[in-house]
Amino acid sequence: MSIYSIILFVHVIGAIGYFLGIGTQLFDLVGLRRAQRVEQVRALIQLNDLSGPVSGISVLLLLAAGLYLAITAWSLLTSWILVALISLILMVPTSAALIAPRRSAIVKQLAREAPDGELSRALERHIDDPVLATVCTTVAALLLGLVFLMTTKPNLVGSLIVMVVALLLGLAAGVLVSRMRRAPERGMGDQKAQDQEAIG
Repeated sequence: MSIYSIILFVHVIGAIGYFLGIGTQLFDLVGLRRAQRVEQVRALIQLNDLSGPVSGISVLLLLAAGLYLAITAWSLLTSWILVALISLILMVPTSAALIAPRRSAIVKQLAREAPDGELSRALERHIDDPVLATVCTTVAALLLGLVFLMTTKPNLVGSLIVMVVALLLGLAAGVLVSRMRRAPERGMGDQKAQDQEAIG
């Protein structure tokens, strides 16, 4: 077993861990946009807290191992490596800078809410911020693009096309997620009453 194989394994583990972290954030985001009670939001935010360290450690492993492999086995000037490296370096801090203040706003608003009960309009506005959905889906799509570069190793033009397509797909997915709206509890209650009347 060579050092290259071990570092490659670490690189793949970093990619998997980052995917898990982003996937958990997407799962939480969809849950938050469907949540109707404060206690549901609190539970999802706690789950989101667990994904943060996983994503942070994984992206460090991904970047460090990737740099080692690029320097020792390839070249930093290799087209697909250059595109992947620049994409990752831009993606990680940008996504963190966009997500962190919005997540902090949700946590601060939760501190002002009652322990349980229906969501306030202020908390709904923070949760439904379209930037959250767009950033999460875009990062997930860009990660898929990076994996495609790692496996197919296209030339410069092909690498740029892959990442542009991934970016557009991520933005489009973010628009779709942003349009998700929670069904009002009263509407659900009215439907149940109508069903009971129909049965009676």
